[in-house]
Amino acid sequence: MSKKYRNKNIRKQKQARHRLIWLVSGGALLIATALFFAFGGSGEDSDSGTPALAVDQEVIEYGDVKFNTNLTFEIKVTNTGDGKLRFKEEPYVEVREGC
Repeated sequence: MSKKYRNKNIRKQKQARHRLIWLVSGGALLIATALFFAFGGSGEDSDSGTPALAVDQEVIEYGDVKFNTNLTFEIKVTNTGDGKLRFKEEPYVEVREGC
């Protein structure tokens, strides 16, 4: 094997190593950036402020309704506070008969 061929081969191996190092570093940086933005790295403080719930109707009156009749209603729920409003569970709605 000639010295010239061996030097060329060594140079190719070094280039391949450098390319691999750059690919691994770039991939790690890309994954770290994705994780940062996926898990709340938006820069906003999520616990600042106080949320406040406002409902446009607290009581819905239908009058006399026959038994087993399906009725629908719509209410508007808004956050009047200055913090984020999040429901940890499904909101509780109570239906009372004869009130």
